[in-house]
Amino acid sequence: MTGENEMKRRDFIGGTGAAIAAGFGTSYSRILAQSEGSTPATQAINKITLGHIGVGQRGTSVLKEFLEYGDVEVAAVCDVDSEHRGRAIDLVEKAKQKKPEGYSDFRKLLERKDLDAVVIATPDHWHALTTIMACDSGRDVYVEKPLSHNIIEGQKMVEAAKRNKRITQMGTQIHNHPSQNYARVAKTVQSGILGKIQKVRCWKCDETQDLGNPPDADAPSTLDYDFWLGPAPRRAYNPNRSHFNFRFFWDYAGGKFSDFGCHIMDVALWSMNVGTAKSAVAAGGRFVTTDNSETPDTLEVAFEYPNFTMAFDVRVGNALGYYGMGGIGCIFEGTEGTLVTNYETHKIFAGGGKEKEIEKPTLELPPRVAHSREFLGSIKSRKRASCDIEYGHSITRNIHLGNIAYRTGTKVVWNEEKQTIVGSPEAVALMGREYRKPWSL
Repeated sequence: MTGENEMKRRDFIGGTGAAIAAGFGTSYSRILAQSEGSTPATQAINKITLGHIGVGQRGTSVLKEFLEYGDVEVAAVCDVDSEHRGRAIDLVEKAKQKKPEGYSDFRKLLERKDLDAVVIATPDHWHALTTIMACDSGRDVYVEKPLSHNIIEGQKMVEAAKRNKRITQMGTQIHNHPSQNYARVAKTVQSGILGKIQKVRCWKCDETQDLGNPPDADAPSTLDYDFWLGPAPRRAYNPNRSHFNFRFFWDYAGGKFSDFGCHIMDVALWSMNVGTAKSAVAAGGRFVTTDNSETPDTLEVAFEYPNFTMAFDVRVGNALGYYGMGGIGCIFEGTEGTLVTNYETHKIFAGGGKEKEIEKPTLELPPRVAHSREFLGSIKSRKRASCDIEYGHSITRNIHLGNIAYRTGTKVVWNEEKQTIVGSPEAVALMGREYRKPWSL
């Protein structure tokens, strides 16, 4: 089934599957957890035992969210940094009055017999191997966004989840904010009130962020740097190349576009009921930052769909955004009106060329539970989660196409039937990469 057809099949708004609403920066599990869970199907597993792989900054936030659920037990945590690992062990012990086992090698964690699922919040370049091996070990998987480091990894992750019939969820928590903002936007766009949508624009803008230019050095004694690199090329250790700042180096991630693209392209693709673009072109560069990172601080990507275009604007140094919506958002431009949204709210403007905000339509929406709570409910019911790996791959693939267009300076054309880029050997080469031994995909 193609990506676009699959997304059309999955009507997230009106469906009767597990409901959703996320804790994005706030714990909504306490507010909404009761809406998942009193039927015999969801009581099939009274306790869900988790292993957490990657418990750095983002991984710790995700760990804290799962620890709030009474039916969750965290039996194991894994991180190649002993400081991260020790902090996570203390958090779990304090929350659950039971000390988890700590691991530096995720493969040892997967050898345990007591884990129902794993939560993966490693750097992007580790998402594929940990997810695939977890699926092959029979575990359900919650993996942070973006799904993969490259397109081929994403394809292999989807294959592993399907082959092993695993429940999966990609951590795009804002998809299910308790305000149901994204669901309201999608239903409004699909209602036709805006007329024919001809253009969609997403943006992520920040104030200037300069990482500086620290020299290469020895890795901290707490960090197993060779394991941290894993399948990525061997590089000298630099403070900017690991932990949070890995996002700005091509070996490990895809820059600000990759880091935030899944969050805001989600509402665009959901609302327009589409999957991967037909083509992408991109322009940009490093026009503001002077540090030793690699990814662009300014990027404009144009995506072509059969009946509309979509643009994504990445900007550092000016966080104004559009329509007073701040540093991240999405605009739907139609023949009868314009809708602009950010994470938490949206506005609708009348057509006719005048910036006149109009009243939002009244919408009937089903109740929802937190993103993490939906994953747990899906483990119990064995019903597909709303942001599973297949859906996550359809979003992340667009981001990879945009970055490939930027890096090659060419128009990148996607063949949905063959699931590959066509017409550019240079672009095809960036769909994947050779893994550093002994790791292999």
